[in-house]
Amino acid sequence: MIAFKKFILENGLRVLVHEDPNSPMACMNILYDVGARDEQEDKTGFAHLFEHLMFSGSVNIPNYDQPLQRVGGENNAFTSNDITNYYITLPSKNLETAFWLESDRMLGLAFNDQGLEVQRNVVIEEFKQRYLNQPYGDVWLKLRNLAYKVHPYKWATIGKEIKHIEDARMEDVKAFFKKFYTPNNAIMAITGNVTLAEVKALAEKWFADIPAQQVNLRNIPTEPKQLEPRREEVFAEVPVNSIYMAFHSVDRLHEDYQTIDLLSDILARGTSSRLYRRLVKSKPMFSEINAYVLGSIDHNLVVVEGKPLESVSLEEAEEAIWEELNTMKSAFVSEEELTKVKNKIESTMVFAELSILDKAMNLSFYELLGDADLYNQEVVKYEQITAADIMRVANETFTLANSSTLIYHAQKTGEYAE
Repeated sequence: MIAFKKFILENGLRVLVHEDPNSPMACMNILYDVGARDEQEDKTGFAHLFEHLMFSGSVNIPNYDQPLQRVGGENNAFTSNDITNYYITLPSKNLETAFWLESDRMLGLAFNDQGLEVQRNVVIEEFKQRYLNQPYGDVWLKLRNLAYKVHPYKWATIGKEIKHIEDARMEDVKAFFKKFYTPNNAIMAITGNVTLAEVKALAEKWFADIPAQQVNLRNIPTEPKQLEPRREEVFAEVPVNSIYMAFHSVDRLHEDYQTIDLLSDILARGTSSRLYRRLVKSKPMFSEINAYVLGSIDHNLVVVEGKPLESVSLEEAEEAIWEELNTMKSAFVSEEELTKVKNKIESTMVFAELSILDKAMNLSFYELLGDADLYNQEVVKYEQITAADIMRVANETFTLANSSTLIYHAQKTGEYAE
């Protein structure tokens, strides 16, 4: 459980404070309610590009990293299809440095052609290295596009194609910043050796005069129910054959979200999980196999992925996966199996509460979901799940009509030409 207090500035910035006097450090986490799902289909990759641009210097601070390093701080950021998240950890006595840095870049980035060009090239190089020039790198470019037809989850965070980043103009970048990087579209969480009074004073000093902007009203199309199986097979220079199977599932706030998460853990969390025990250990068919939920805010995907052994055909491997999924639909999981995965989830959450960074990120994200206290209710939700719930959700999810399957056929150089 994370104890916290909350206040909201007049400009709409929500601030959450968790006091931990036992830590010498403090953490500032700022979550902006913008991700790849907020992009236009012909201008994708902007949220991720902005993650990089935010480190290019602001109006009054040309070098973001230098003053932070001087006070012993570290920082980083990440972008998803739903959010963009920035965080700083530093000695608590230097907390004001974090407020100074983050408020200045929220107030105004130092937009210039050189900075845009540098970060554009960084992102293009990342696109090439991580998504185009390494084995299986384009999985999410293909699998998302296969599973989603209208929802913007159909493109990856990096964007649909490099050309969208190449064509990004300064006016597009400025408009994106003005629309999304505003105090009323952000959530700040401060954790560590801090006090509520101290944080209130610093928030008023550094953020209160940043003007709010018009509220972003999303109009994201709802993904229609999938009514028939989808399939794509590719031949690529990858080490071994590989199978990716995606199934549509519930959104993050649905009452069944914890059930589908638990179900994926039963399938593939650790060496005692079903898929590992049965398809890697007992009857070796795969060198590795996994299952997980993406954890998206809107309707999720449950993904099962595996690399069959060379002696196993793709047809046999796919059939073996379906056999395990159908078992989840037809037979109750044992109480022992259910308790084991519940205990693992609880221990993961307990360990997360030892880190001031994890606490700050969790408070921010659950506040975005509607209430930071939702985090404190998670363990109870998992504890209440029954074997009948698992079977019901498995039957709703693991159907052929709800499946999108991506197959990689491994080809050696020169064996395959389109």
